[in-house]
Amino acid sequence: MKSKEKTKKHIRLNIKNLIYLFAFCIIILYMYIFYNIYFDKNKVYAKETNNEPADNITISKAEQVNLEDIINNNFSENQKEEYFVEEAELEYITKYTTNPDLPKGMIQVVQEGREGSQEITKKRVYENDQVMSEEQVSAKVTKAAINKVVEIGGGAYKSNYKVKVGDTVYVTSDRLSVYVEPNENSEKIATLEKQNELKVIEIQNDWYKITSSYTVGYVRAESTTYINSNTKYEKYTANDENSKGTSNSQVKTPLSFDMPLNKPSGLTLEEFKKVLTDSKDKNKIFQDNAQYFYYIEKQYNINGIFVAAVGIHESSWGTSKIANEKNNLFGYGAYDSNPYNGAYNFANYSESIDLIARVFVKYYLNPKGTSIYDNEKAQGTYYNGATLSGVNTRYATDKNWANGVYGHMKYLYNKL
Repeated sequence: MKSKEKTKKHIRLNIKNLIYLFAFCIIILYMYIFYNIYFDKNKVYAKETNNEPADNITISKAEQVNLEDIINNNFSENQKEEYFVEEAELEYITKYTTNPDLPKGMIQVVQEGREGSQEITKKRVYENDQVMSEEQVSAKVTKAAINKVVEIGGGAYKSNYKVKVGDTVYVTSDRLSVYVEPNENSEKIATLEKQNELKVIEIQNDWYKITSSYTVGYVRAESTTYINSNTKYEKYTANDENSKGTSNSQVKTPLSFDMPLNKPSGLTLEEFKKVLTDSKDKNKIFQDNAQYFYYIEKQYNINGIFVAAVGIHESSWGTSKIANEKNNLFGYGAYDSNPYNGAYNFANYSESIDLIARVFVKYYLNPKGTSIYDNEKAQGTYYNGATLSGVNTRYATDKNWANGVYGHMKYLYNKL
């Protein structure tokens, strides 16, 4: 009996041991599977796509590389973009108004323009460290500009009177600077107010040396007038205008491709109206605004026919979308990637004509430091000579731009 009991007990022990062993093997198997699934990261599984031997396959080390660095390094080696902010002047707008009490065609400044300031954000693209393009992205006004206001005589009469030494004149602008010498580079010694009475003691081109109740110095003639309530005017006739003008053979600045553009053409107001009345001007934009090309000559020493020709060239005689919808004959402010949205919007065509004239005079047609208009000095940022070729160098990317503008100038001059 004891021997049978021992045998049964041994069998039971063997079965129990087998169960433990089996369970242990199951645990080991699960641990092996778990390890291979969650911990073996370096093994790469790939599907064979051809019959070539796979001996040359290498395992990727992507986890050791910064992908952003690769992109930046590759981009910087070939092309890169740079955004930067510049402080820039904000040009003022000139408002022209008609004063029926002034003789026809007389120009009188009643408010001096003051430039503002703005922050311009630009994008510059480089390729192999060479600047490929640059354009304005946005602009933020930091100081508002103050408009210049000019009155134009609209009366039925014209006065041919010229101020002479000993005459009394009156300040027309809201403020008028008095200088030691007849140029804006000299010391400013006083500021006069509108309607101040002045006596002219010397005349030098566009300057009067004056004396008032408390100062003596030089002022700009355009900001004064000899007119008072007792002034008598001669009746205006076309002959009066022509008698002061120039005939076809007496144009002060002869037409040529290399003519200086920082000098007035010398055409009269009637001659501007004549040459800018044309069947190509379908919307009569240039015809209706001819006087403003004459006025900019008087104020800024620039060839008005040149400015008109630029407007004709850029706007296709005023038919472009920018010209029609934004009163912008020159595409001013437009940049290549988004020309319509970048172009400035003006209340009327006279504003765009006046502004582009000042931009040419200040940045393109005169060397840095040259005394120009409204107590300003030329910045000469893009100055390469006061000719069509000089302006073309920095104003237009089209190398044939100067020839195109000259063609329009020649067409207008031939109508005289």
